[in-house]
Amino acid sequence: MTVLHDLIFDYTLRNVALGSMLLGIISGVLGSYAMLRRQGLLGDTLAHAALPGICVAFMLTGSRATIVLLLGAGIAGWLGTMLLLHTVRETKLSEDTMLGVVLSVFFGVGVLLLTMLQHWENANQAGLDRYLFGQAAALVAADVRLFAILGAVALLVVALFAKEFKLLAFDPAFAGSLGWPVRGFDVLLTSLLIIAVVIGLQTVGVVLMAAMVIGPGAAARQWTDRLHVMLPLAGVFGGAAGVIGAVISVQAARLPTGPMIILSLTAIVVASLLLAPRHGLVPEAIRRRGHHARLVAPSLSRGDPA
Repeated sequence: MTVLHDLIFDYTLRNVALGSMLLGIISGVLGSYAMLRRQGLLGDTLAHAALPGICVAFMLTGSRATIVLLLGAGIAGWLGTMLLLHTVRETKLSEDTMLGVVLSVFFGVGVLLLTMLQHWENANQAGLDRYLFGQAAALVAADVRLFAILGAVALLVVALFAKEFKLLAFDPAFAGSLGWPVRGFDVLLTSLLIIAVVIGLQTVGVVLMAAMVIGPGAAARQWTDRLHVMLPLAGVFGGAAGVIGAVISVQAARLPTGPMIILSLTAIVVASLLLAPRHGLVPEAIRRRGHHARLVAPSLSRGDPA
């Protein structure tokens, strides 16, 4: 009852829990597509690519307002995405190679800009490095409302293009043969993922965002083979990890929220890998043993060696 009471009435815990829950839901749904398309590094790349955008936004405006910095992060992430897609399309470099290149180059530029900002006389630059590891405790009600609006837009677009995104995830070649604008849908889906990344920068930070993109979908995939079930389940797993991690970190006072969210998500992923009835390792081992026993039983009844 104490935890529930604090979730409702404690201003800090309520904002942190709501913000983390929204991040988990949005990144769970959108990250599922990245996982199905074997783009595990995409979330990590977009998060690292967003860092220089945060620095440039501050350098141009002198403001640390959340909307300003996240807008800069979103633009930088989108530019990194366009560079990635264009290079893969026009050269012989693989997507994995370009993911690594974009991640490293943009993050290097971001760290360089952060170092330069340390020597500025403007005291407002203090605290920009929190986007490296996140600072969920700094979330306020206005941030949560912004996250909710951005997330609602992203999920609405996913619902509107559910059929197109499903075919893009499983058979893009067939989608192209139907005359669908595969490149356009690819850009749209990746742009939506940037929204999840931008939301996650303030909550779990650049370094940990990759886990939030891939983890919920990986856990949900163990429970079902149907996309229309997997997407909401990934959202539930991500949202649950966000709330659990936020509660533990705030209640324990000195534990950082971002890492606790990721550790909570890790526990959900491990439990799913082991216990999920569809693809879990333990149920699969039990089924194999039962199948072996059924094969052996007739042989024993005939007197054949097992």
